This record gives sequence, C-alpha cells and structure tokens, in this order.
Amino acid sequence: MRARALHADALVVTSALLQLNCVLLRGGGGGVRGDDPLGVIEVPAGGEGRAGESFLIDSPVLPGELEMLPSVLEQAHFPPLSGLLATHADWDHLLAPMAFPGAVLGCAESSARRLAAEPGVAQRELRAFDEELYLERPRPLSLGAPQALPVPGRLEIGAQELELHPADGHTADGMAIFAPWTGVLIVGDYLSAIEIPTLGPGGGRPAYAATLEHLRGLVERAEHIVPGHGPILGRAAALEILEQDLAYLEALGEQGSAAALPERRRSPEQRRLHGANVAALAL
Repeated sequence: MRARALHADALVVTSALLQLNCVLLRGGGGGVRGDDPLGVIEVPAGGEGRAGESFLIDSPVLPGELEMLPSVLEQAHFPPLSGLLATHADWDHLLAPMAFPGAVLGCAESSARRLAAEPGVAQRELRAFDEELYLERPRPLSLGAPQALPVPGRLEIGAQELELHPADGHTADGMAIFAPWTGVLIVGDYLSAIEIPTLGPGGGRPAYAATLEHLRGLVERAEHIVPGHGPILGRAAALEILEQDLAYLEALGEQGSAAALPERRRSPEQRRLHGANVAALAL
C-alpha cells in the first residue's frame, strides 16, 4: 500500500492489488505532517493539522491495508472520520466499513437502490475473490444501512463542500466527487490509464459516453484526477484518456469485437474485458 498527499486536505491511498485508489479528505484546512513511522506516506511540507471533518472515499482491497487505514488517518493528523463514501456499488469499492466498523456509508441514491436490489451480492463476490487468492479477513463485510445521497448535490465537510455528480454507464449507478478547494476529482471506474471502459451490471455505452462528456468539464477544473484503478492523473493526461475512451466506445458500437483498444491498454486482460463488453452489447 502506498499513500500520497495531493493537498494538505487530500490523501490518496493506493492498494498493492488492482491499483485500487481510495481518498481521505478533510474539510477545515491545515497541513499534513511529514513524520511517518509506517513509511507509507509521501507528504509535502506542511503545518500542524487542525480540527474539521474527514471522509474516506472508496477503499483498498487487502486485509492488511484496511487494517492500516486508521493509522494512516492518525499519522496524517486528520480528525476522526465523519463518514464513508463509495463512488459506486461494486464490491471492491465498498470495503471501508471493514476498517471502520460502525461508520455510516454514504452513496448515491442510485447505488443505494442497487444495493437494496442485490442483497448479499457484494459479500459473495468478495468471498469468491478471497477464496481465489487465499485471503482471510478478521470479519465479514457488513454494509449496514447505507445513507442515500441526492446526486447531483453537495455534501458539507467541515467548512467546505463536496460536489456530487452522477456517473453511471460503467454500472447502473455511481457518482463522481469533486473537492474544489483541493483540486481533487474522484471519478470511480472512469478515466483509468490501465483499464479500458467496461460495461458492468446495468451499464451501457451511451450512458458511459454521456458520463465522460460530463466529466470533461470537471476535469478542466481539477488539478488531480483520481480514477478507481490506476495512476493519479493530471488534467492533460485525463483529457487524453477521456478522448481515447470516447473513441473506443464509438468503435465498440460500430465495429463490435473488431474495435481497436486504446493505446497502451491492449494486454490480454484488457482484450478479455473487451470481449465482455461485446457480450454485454449483444444482450
């Protein structure tokens, strides 16, 4: 696991598996301190932290990484968590309650509906993943009763506000989260430099393309774009990937299996995902 500060109030934690990103955000200001006994945090120089509110968005995936999250929060001198947020209801973005039992999980209304319609699906998919990799966890995943958030909308965090934007198309649900005072945009499973656009449960090509067009304006306002999987992007790199993804989706609709994959995303695994997209369109 690696943690990197993008701003005094924004810390990104990247899982060693799946390059899965989660983001710690603080509203209230102050600096992130550089002392780091765990050796996992890369931070810029800054002053002492101060009171405010903190949210954790999405989650790492490995048990040891989840166990370390409270220590990362403490080392960064962020206040105790006010709550958890998930960009969408895929299982690998829902594991934060395992690190912070009892914390309220917030998600878009569309994600809350999906979770209600698919009881136990996330838990079964996590169990299958763990069995395949021989992973053991100290407790089962319990999501409680997620708090449904109106999207589009805003969410207060200390003296600041998060912007919540709809982001469906990868799945039937989802939201992108922009923290304007930090310049950090969290986009969920979009704009990945390592993964092609994928059409998951309830997703679709027109909705995915519409989300990309909506994200364009947000990317142009942001300094750091954090995808669900893969490296953190600057504005220019994110816009380049956005154009590549739009071109792929258009070719997918017109050419099906013959569509060219985006440059630098043509590995056997990405070709497998492309095959799944073709099958999804056929349905």
